[in-house]
Amino acid sequence: MAKKQFKAESKRLLDLMINSIYTNKEIFLREIISNASDAIDKLCYLSLTDENVGLSRGDYRIDVIPDKEARTITVRDNGIGMSLEEAEKNLGVIAKSGSLSFKGEMDQSQAGSEDLSIIGQFGVGFYSAFMVSDKVTVLTRKYGEEKGVQWESTGADGYTVTEIDRDTVGTDVIMHIKPDSDEEIYGSYLEIWKLKALIKKYSDYVRWPIMMEVERRESYETGEKNDDGSPKYDYRVVKEEETVNSMIPIWQRSKSEVTDDDCIAWYKERYHDVKDPCALVRINAEGAVSYKAMLFVPGEENGSQFYGETKGGITLYSNGVMIMENCDKLVHDYFEFVKGVVDSPDLSLNISREILQHDRQLRIMGQNVEKRIKGELEKLMREDRPKYEAFYKNFGIHLKCGVCDEYGRYKDFLRDLLIFYTSEDHQLTLKEYAEAMPESQKVIYYASSDSVKHAIALPQCEEVRRRGYEIIYLDTPIDEMVLEALHDQDGKAFCNVVTDDLGFETEEEKKAAEERDIENKELLDFVKESIGDDVAKVRLSRKLASQPCCLTTEGGLTLEMEKYFRRGPSEEMRKVRASRVLELNPEHRAYTALKAAFDGGDTDRAKSLSLILARMAEMLSGAEIEDPTAFVTLVAELF
Repeated sequence: MAKKQFKAESKRLLDLMINSIYTNKEIFLREIISNASDAIDKLCYLSLTDENVGLSRGDYRIDVIPDKEARTITVRDNGIGMSLEEAEKNLGVIAKSGSLSFKGEMDQSQAGSEDLSIIGQFGVGFYSAFMVSDKVTVLTRKYGEEKGVQWESTGADGYTVTEIDRDTVGTDVIMHIKPDSDEEIYGSYLEIWKLKALIKKYSDYVRWPIMMEVERRESYETGEKNDDGSPKYDYRVVKEEETVNSMIPIWQRSKSEVTDDDCIAWYKERYHDVKDPCALVRINAEGAVSYKAMLFVPGEENGSQFYGETKGGITLYSNGVMIMENCDKLVHDYFEFVKGVVDSPDLSLNISREILQHDRQLRIMGQNVEKRIKGELEKLMREDRPKYEAFYKNFGIHLKCGVCDEYGRYKDFLRDLLIFYTSEDHQLTLKEYAEAMPESQKVIYYASSDSVKHAIALPQCEEVRRRGYEIIYLDTPIDEMVLEALHDQDGKAFCNVVTDDLGFETEEEKKAAEERDIENKELLDFVKESIGDDVAKVRLSRKLASQPCCLTTEGGLTLEMEKYFRRGPSEEMRKVRASRVLELNPEHRAYTALKAAFDGGDTDRAKSLSLILARMAEMLSGAEIEDPTAFVTLVAELF
């Protein structure tokens, strides 16, 4: 029979698909099995009203048959099959969906009936077979027809379709696997272990049994005897049919059938985690978008990467058929630590990740899923604070980055999940902190260093604590960026005790302090000149209590941000420096000694004391001293 040509647009699309669209060739088996499942769905549905079908639910099956000698893979189903007209209509035009047409007819004629769920769409998915095949043959016979049909194509150059004799209803899709090349070992798809792995990965939850003939070794008595008189055994290879897929996903079952403990056991096996998750989210949503989800917040980072798992992990399914193993667009990066599955009948098996990721239904599901995850974390915070704090220690950085991402777009959504230290062993949310503030406190005080212990020890904190106000202690550079993005809490602004005005002084006290700076200008200028470019300014402090000095900054860049940039990847970033200000405590004996040396004309001693105070201020701030040896030498010279 003469070869027929695809329509021009179909030919271009087929060529594009074979050569570029699908980068993950192994999904071809998922697509063909989905179409087989689709065909069985149709016949099973018709059997509800047509007693002549003669098959019960237990009779339906999909067979996957590799043949290494012929270099073929056959996917066989006993579903509804196709007529000659349907084969040409559904397989001759790219993206023509026989499934959708069938579903539309059934919806009109039998509205209200159940058990009709069409997954596959003959067309685009079917042609994924050409990614691994140089020829595809379809042998099919439709239920109710006397004759069968053979459709065959070697790709974009066209196809043939003829009537044939076929004894049984159903469809065989025979894929002739391409020869191996330097870039791709196509023959690996003919291995039983490989096919089983692909079925488990992508089609494990297809509702119909997927059967394969597998080989196993069994021992048998040879009839001979060993030297000690015992029976002699040998081994032989036995072939037997095996159901490869599990068919019923755990997340599709109701809470009355599957307990939370069952779900946790599934999680630990699936993600190779020996620890229980700290939160479980089970969703059964119906409405504009229907889906079921079973999600887990891990107890801690685990070593699953050694088992081939990615760090993130929400797997997307459509009626039990895996669409995307790690759907990184379902939730934002701030929830990328969440693992689990989302399964929706409303998602189509599309030709590319990019199209799927922009699907409106996916966005709606993602928004709802994020709300549920947040709600579960808030519940954990209320009911088991130590457990939440352990979670936050592991994954809080994701939430902090989310607050800063996209110019603070998600800050209000994430705000209530953030917790901050107010002592070495106590953490509060910003809302809890604000609610506990005394009426006299107008701002939220915070101090930042490389650890909570160091932040508590900052000399600028003493005056705030002396007045009975709590301080939030930040221990990572991103914490300052988080507070900057949040801007305030319940109208209370954030105040950095190191750089900002603490708000304790009256206007008269500020004026007196300025006059004192003027009176000591000559000494302060001398100290600045002695230290050099290490500081931008020297002034008398109005924040210090017991310590002799401290280091503050001017401008938007703080010392903690400077430390962050110093660890940056580029030389230019590592050169970024904050504008440092050395503050001296005029009430401390160290300042008295400095002033005495300067006023007495002992400039060498005054210079040494200036440098020592500068280095002491760096140490108190947690900044790195460039030359520790020089500092030790200066101190030793004073003895």
